[in-house]
Amino acid sequence: MFSRILIANRGEIALRIIRAARELGIETVAIYSEADRNAPYLKYADYTVCIGPAPSEESYLNIPRIISAAEVTDVEAIHPGCGFLAENAHFAEVCKSSNITFIGPEPETIRLLGDKTSALKLARDNKVATIPGSEGPVETDEEALKVARKIGYPVLVKAVAGGGGRGIRMAHNDISLANALFLARREAQAAFRDPGIYIEKFLDRARHIEVQILGDHHGNIIHLGLRDCSPQRRYQKLIEEAPPPGISDKLAEAICKAAVRLAEAAEYTNAGTFEFLLDRQNRFYFTEANTRLQVEHPVTEMITGIDIVQLQLAIASGERLRISQKEVVFDGCAIECRINAEDPDDGFKPSPGKVTRFDVPGGPRVRLDTHVQAGYEVSPYYDALIAKLICHGRRRRDAIACMRRALDEFNIEGIKTTIPLFRTIFRHESFLRGGVHTRWLESQLMGREEPTPVGEP
Repeated sequence: MFSRILIANRGEIALRIIRAARELGIETVAIYSEADRNAPYLKYADYTVCIGPAPSEESYLNIPRIISAAEVTDVEAIHPGCGFLAENAHFAEVCKSSNITFIGPEPETIRLLGDKTSALKLARDNKVATIPGSEGPVETDEEALKVARKIGYPVLVKAVAGGGGRGIRMAHNDISLANALFLARREAQAAFRDPGIYIEKFLDRARHIEVQILGDHHGNIIHLGLRDCSPQRRYQKLIEEAPPPGISDKLAEAICKAAVRLAEAAEYTNAGTFEFLLDRQNRFYFTEANTRLQVEHPVTEMITGIDIVQLQLAIASGERLRISQKEVVFDGCAIECRINAEDPDDGFKPSPGKVTRFDVPGGPRVRLDTHVQAGYEVSPYYDALIAKLICHGRRRRDAIACMRRALDEFNIEGIKTTIPLFRTIFRHESFLRGGVHTRWLESQLMGREEPTPVGEP
């Protein structure tokens, strides 16, 4: 096992990794930008290094500065967290060439699965269904138009190097396709420095289902079950739960087997997620893979009792997986809400500023992953996520009841947050029934349709 690692990230995920490492007796180096100089979580790291000004390009995305910090502090490995450089194959290669272990998949795997068109080809080659669309990147508007007319509108224009819901636009006809192509290419270039796009058929009322994967360097790959990430806004996840409601054991097993087959084909190591869309006929289609630790990993941890971050560290150090597939046991239901510093009543406008009050929920079956406390200054430079609230129950209705109580206890003042929206969602009849689709939130709540309050889940 490593003796010291550097965490190339910030916020709640940096704190999450610090805690996992400390339990294993591993020292941690936390890097920070000038904007995060006074972040409370830094005191839990063994060492801290400032790597530059607030803008990400000059700090958390600045590979030479991160490598320099790693070399100066004499670390053996770097954990990229999620976001920033977590899925950057070049960063993984630089770590390798600097004799520093990258805690994640091999660079070749990141590159293979990070390119959405090559990931889809891998799925087709291994008999896993994909959504109808272009065979690869579309180079011209004329080519895109031909594909769209062949598969039928509506279609999605998606960034080849996309992630986090960015670089995606919908088109309903030839005219809107031209605008979607322009916007998707521009956003893809800005976000990923790659304007490549591809075309995919839009599945109406689909559910977003994903499989948590773990693989070691000895050829062992297991899954930790399914998560349902369907409640979204503009392709950004807001709520995740495990197991997905209303999915039969037979269907769940088929999806998990498909994910493991793809992971084996990609020679996958460390933690990752293979994502699928489930249509109204319960047909599932592979869409992409996330070659990193995901924001929603605590949901899986709550129902399995497995510390995914600690397994990441063990795998990266060369150990065999400490658990077999038969030893993975699922207990109850867990649900996560992403608490963002955003105003849902004003188009989810970011709400940076000073947190003047931070009353955290507690009690049985409640987990809160956060780096925030009263007096913390939420920066305008980074992602709006400030906390993850996770609740567990023996049944889904128990987890929902726990979440409703926890949300009522959770009070944040000084900034706007998504907590009021979640209080509404967890009393909405459609959500309580389970099985909502990816556009449910926008059509039911953002579409100004009044929710139907109910007394009990």
